[in-house]
Amino acid sequence: MLSISAFFVGLLFGFGLILSGMTDPAKVIGFLDLAGAWNPTLAFVMGGAIVVGSAGFALAKKRQRSVLGAPMQLPKATQLDKRLLLGSLAFGVGWGIAGFCPGPAIVSAAAGQPKAWLFVAAMLAGMALYSFIESRGK
Repeated sequence: MLSISAFFVGLLFGFGLILSGMTDPAKVIGFLDLAGAWNPTLAFVMGGAIVVGSAGFALAKKRQRSVLGAPMQLPKATQLDKRLLLGSLAFGVGWGIAGFCPGPAIVSAAAGQPKAWLFVAAMLAGMALYSFIESRGK
């Protein structure tokens, strides 16, 4: 049941990305272009996501188990560290260059966009490299 609900929530997320236009790299790059033809639509999408996410986390903090019975696993980390800051920087630079972040890239790849396939391949390679480096450090 958890896998089925996760699938439908992911599908809803993908439809939301398509509906909001966030699968279009030009829209994302337009948001990041503060000195040019700035497009504020991404700010509204992010604002809506923050409102919904905040409400969801507030409800989740009050529960021991999810609606489907799985134990709640909320993040416990509260401090900013070097790894988080460097990872955020790498994410932001990649997002600005490509106009994709992971969710919209997967949706765009599924829609057949060649640039998205390239991004997803690079993303998976980066994830594999990270896992390799982390496993050698332990």
